[in-house]
Amino acid sequence: MRDVLRIPFNSEESIVIASDNSGAIGLKSGDAVKAPYEMVSYYSFRVAVMECMAAGAEPFAVTLQNFCGDEAWQALIDGIRKGLAELELDGVSITGSTESNFSLSQSAIGITVLGKTRENMYEPVYSDQTMLAVIGVPLVGNELVEREEEAAPLSLFKKICSLTDVVTMPVGSRGILSELNGLFLNKVFTEPEIHTSLNLLKSSGPSTCFIAAYPEGKKDEVMALAGRYFYELRG
Repeated sequence: MRDVLRIPFNSEESIVIASDNSGAIGLKSGDAVKAPYEMVSYYSFRVAVMECMAAGAEPFAVTLQNFCGDEAWQALIDGIRKGLAELELDGVSITGSTESNFSLSQSAIGITVLGKTRENMYEPVYSDQTMLAVIGVPLVGNELVEREEEAAPLSLFKKICSLTDVVTMPVGSRGILSELNGLFLNKVFTEPEIHTSLNLLKSSGPSTCFIAAYPEGKKDEVMALAGRYFYELRG
């Protein structure tokens, strides 16, 4: 169960739409978390683009809904462009709109990523040979500001996402266990049966980590790519 909308475009291709929003994070007086707007849009874009790519789509457009004011626009665009550069995605169009008639006391943005795919949505099936790992650490709010180096890089996500026989799922505010239980059609996990050093219920905010499911033969390759970001989930 992925947080994307899939729309058939023609006989060969489908459009995949993924979105994310951010509220009370920014530079306004009423914001709960103080952060530069480039960082705010980068991490909101990150969620949407990871969802889009994990569903097998190649991003081609981004929309930005800005409620932070005209003065924040360029920094927000810079954050999106930073994410596109990390993913080495060229030719992706960016458009959007700013609420400039009224000023809000808190920052808010919404980002949508549109991608195109020729693949049918693959629904993985869990078996005794399926291995699981989390790449990155779940972080949210001020934790991310203070421990950003523990978040899985977008470039790393792209590499692992492109591996044959490896399925990925970004982890958001519902936590690792919830996303894991949306990954497989035939398996429901409980917290006690999974052994890991990570908190399975904690919010991962703007997808600072993601799940990777792979056959045993891919473990060394996934571990080598992930390096210090690798956290195995053992049943």
